[in-house]
Amino acid sequence: MQVIDINTLGVLNVVTGNADVTSFDDLAGRTVYMTGKGTTPEYVMNYLLERAGLTGQVALEFKSEPTEVLSALLADPSAVGVLPEPFKTAAIAKSEGKLSAPVSLTDAWDELAGDTGSRLLTGVTVVRRAFAEEHPEAVAEFLSCHAASVKAVNAAPADWAQAVVDAGIVDNAKIAEKAIPGCMLVCQTGKDMKTALGGYLQVLADADASAVGGKLPADDFYYME
Repeated sequence: MQVIDINTLGVLNVVTGNADVTSFDDLAGRTVYMTGKGTTPEYVMNYLLERAGLTGQVALEFKSEPTEVLSALLADPSAVGVLPEPFKTAAIAKSEGKLSAPVSLTDAWDELAGDTGSRLLTGVTVVRRAFAEEHPEAVAEFLSCHAASVKAVNAAPADWAQAVVDAGIVDNAKIAEKAIPGCMLVCQTGKDMKTALGGYLQVLADADASAVGGKLPADDFYYME
C-alpha cells in the first residue's frame, strides 16, 4: 500500500462552557473529559501537553463515547472536554449556547509543534502499490479531482451541506454547513504530505510502536508524483 494524500487534518476540539478556558495553556490544573484511551487521541493529547510544558498538570478522564463526554459538559458548566467534528458542532447546537469550542487541537499542534513540520492528522488516502505503478494517470486524475472537490466544499459549505446529509454523515444540513469548516478537509500531497504525516507517525510511534504497526513505514510508503 501507498499513501497518496492527506485528506483530513485534526478534527478534535476543546469544548467547554467555562469562559476562563480560551487557550490550550488554560487546561492547566483541570480535568479534561475525552474518548480514545490507549489510542491516537490520548497519544495526541499527551504529546501536546508535553510540548506545552503541562505534563502532570492536566488530568485526562476517558469516556467510552462522545455522548458521555457531552453529558459531563452539560452537567457541569465548568467542565472541559475534547470532542471531534462534526459531533462537536452538533453538541454545541444542542447545548443552546451553553458550550463553545475555544481551542482546536490542530491549531494547538501547529503552534506547539509547527517547527517539526508535522501536522495533526485524521485521514489519508491509500492505494495499492501495484495499482499506482500500473495506472499513474488514474492516480493523478483522482488527486486532481480530490483537490478540486476540497476547494469547492471549503469555499461554499452551504452549497454542499445537503450532500453531507445525503451521505448519512449528519442528519441536519444546518449542522453540516457549520461543521464543514472545522472538518479540516485538505488534499496534501508529495513532500509536504511526507513531512506532515511522517512527523505525526513518529509521535504515535514514540507513544506506542504498535500504533504504527510496530515500526515507521519506509520512504516508499509515500507516493511521489
